Amino acid sequence: MNKTPFSLAPEYRDYVWGGAKLRPGLVPTAEAWIIYAGNRVSSGPYAGRVLAELAEEFGTDLLGTRAVAQTGNRFPVLIKILDCAQWLSLQVHPNDEQAVKLEGEGFFGKTEAWHVLEAESDAKLIAGMKSNVTAEGLADSIKNGTILDTVQSLEVKAGDTLFMSPGTIHTLGPGLLIYEIQQTSDLTYRVYDWGRPETETRKLHIEKALAVSNPNATISVLHVPQVNDGNVKTLTQCKYFKLDTILAEKKIVDLDTLGESFHGLTVIEGQIQVSVEEEAFVLNKFETLLIPAICGAYQIKPLTKSRVLKASV
Repeated sequence: MNKTPFSLAPEYRDYVWGGAKLRPGLVPTAEAWIIYAGNRVSSGPYAGRVLAELAEEFGTDLLGTRAVAQTGNRFPVLIKILDCAQWLSLQVHPNDEQAVKLEGEGFFGKTEAWHVLEAESDAKLIAGMKSNVTAEGLADSIKNGTILDTVQSLEVKAGDTLFMSPGTIHTLGPGLLIYEIQQTSDLTYRVYDWGRPETETRKLHIEKALAVSNPNATISVLHVPQVNDGNVKTLTQCKYFKLDTILAEKKIVDLDTLGESFHGLTVIEGQIQVSVEEEAFVLNKFETLLIPAICGAYQIKPLTKSRVLKASV
């Protein structure tokens, strides 16, 4: 595989709760899928090809030894930006074992994490249950539609990071712009949808939600971390993904895939130049570049004060 980094064409999802930030002329736009198996490559020697095909063809060269050891030549993560203008449905995701049991062979669970990009002053989200809720109490509240009485509401600020294990009932509220990293899986069981009418594409999944919901699922919130110029700090990690934040104000940041994993770089503030040997790529706010695992060493040079999220396995 060629060592050249490449960009991907985002795919958009237009759900009822979306806002006006992702595609200002097309409202509501709820999600931009910025790194996932179905994206088409939009630059470099593989332009026009689909990421899943490249993963299948190039395996370790693209994905890295760590990713291939875990999920083979399947692109292992799905990264989105979500623009929440209304409440999303309350939902829960299965783990790998539950996904196979409920949906069949070849299905994967959905472990995910959120990084808050923007938050209005009163923005809230729901994650996990109140401390005194039993398994029976949770099941009753799901069945009789009183789930809002048992869930835990949290206020968050820009820069906060939350890790969401499978079995955690959760949702995002209005006024949030969220970067989400997760396993490549779209298994979502809706528990409650704020009185919206059920449609063919927007149903509740009460029985499956009951099978996977965990009243003891714990939520960890990492508040805005202190990062020095030129430094990389891990925000959250698990066996499926790792998310780092990079601050580049004046210093050049040296990075290396070591052949272990691809790196997905997304600028969340400022403008950077990414250099690989003789090649250079300029990235603006909310633009993304995928660094193949075979690339090895590369540099990030700030063109203005910049913050970058780096996704890997």
